[in-house]
Amino acid sequence: MTSAPKVSIVIPVYNEEAILHAAVVDLRERLADFEPDHEIVLAENGSHDATREVAEELSRRYPQVRVLCTGEPNYGRALREGILAARGEFVICEEIDLCDGAFHRAALADLRSGRADLVIGSKLLGESNDQRPVIRHLASLGYNLLLRVLLGFAGTDTHGLKAFRRSVLEPVVRACLVDRDVFASELVIRAYRSEVRVIEIPVRVMEKRPPSINLFKRVPNVLSNLARLTWAIRLQRTADRPSPPGP
Repeated sequence: MTSAPKVSIVIPVYNEEAILHAAVVDLRERLADFEPDHEIVLAENGSHDATREVAEELSRRYPQVRVLCTGEPNYGRALREGILAARGEFVICEEIDLCDGAFHRAALADLRSGRADLVIGSKLLGESNDQRPVIRHLASLGYNLLLRVLLGFAGTDTHGLKAFRRSVLEPVVRACLVDRDVFASELVIRAYRSEVRVIEIPVRVMEKRPPSINLFKRVPNVLSNLARLTWAIRLQRTADRPSPPGP
């Protein structure tokens, strides 16, 4: 492709050789129905299986598919670099085991109408249909509660599906300081603090396979990065506060 596409789909992938090919082919077919001018950016991050090889074969077969390799298992870094490499006017951050066409249509309609600059597909809105295991749903509720208590987060979800106007959110992406599992939270929280027009819409979530990283193994890293995020946001809040007038 020589010209920039209208829409970029950014998908971090890690140890996804089992579903990657079928998921990308299905995504391409569904996008062709309503958004033919698109690219799919696969941000591969340190997979130990054949994910990279499958992704590169997809990029050779389909000109809409691009591959980035970050070299280490780091979801946040992969998502950040994928966003910054995206060329579309609109960017959709997806998960390879979701690829929700209904969200794509609704989010792009909201962005194009000017109703929002950032659309979040929330798993936790009352109208959403979260079909994940109960422990995963409860973990999302607990994490969101921590964000509310520690950082005053006003929304219901920061992880998962997001769509935005690239020109508006790119400065917010570049301002983010943490990575791994908490990058997505920092991006959303900074967007709210930057007075970006944000709306949440309900989504249906049904995982196609168990998580590539065990939920309980992720907890220590999530808590550590959440502490870093709290420090970074509170530090900025202090820096943004006007100095008292001089004598």
